[in-house]
Amino acid sequence: MRRWRARASRTSGFTLIELVVVMTIIAILAGAVTLQILNRTKMAQRARAIQDIKTLETAIDLYEADNGFPPTTEQGLAALRRKPATAPVPRNWNGPYVRKSPIDPWGNPYEYRFPGQLNPDSYDIVCYAADDRPGGTDEFAQDITNADEE
Repeated sequence: MRRWRARASRTSGFTLIELVVVMTIIAILAGAVTLQILNRTKMAQRARAIQDIKTLETAIDLYEADNGFPPTTEQGLAALRRKPATAPVPRNWNGPYVRKSPIDPWGNPYEYRFPGQLNPDSYDIVCYAADDRPGGTDEFAQDITNADEE
């Protein structure tokens, strides 16, 4: 009877090595899940920027339909919220064409150019993505433009 009690007390519980192995496995799984969540967030930010650019294109097209020309680079995207006072002053401004000032998912304003450098016959709308600089080397830092869709 004494042997059984001694053996039972030695075999109950976990060893330190078993606990370390389990904690390591949990840490690896938590890291993998965290990376997936971060990548999903970055993908969602890019998708929102693409959608914002499409919305801005629609607003600029409405502005152009009302006035015969899109806003100039100097007037910028602010012309979609308030009637510009600088030349060429739109005669049939029927805005606001957007509800709020366009800010990209990373908190930076979209860049607008007319005439465009990427679209010489039209306008450019550019989002510099996470790095807020022209260019970008990794998948989530590449610029997003309306020229990508044409």
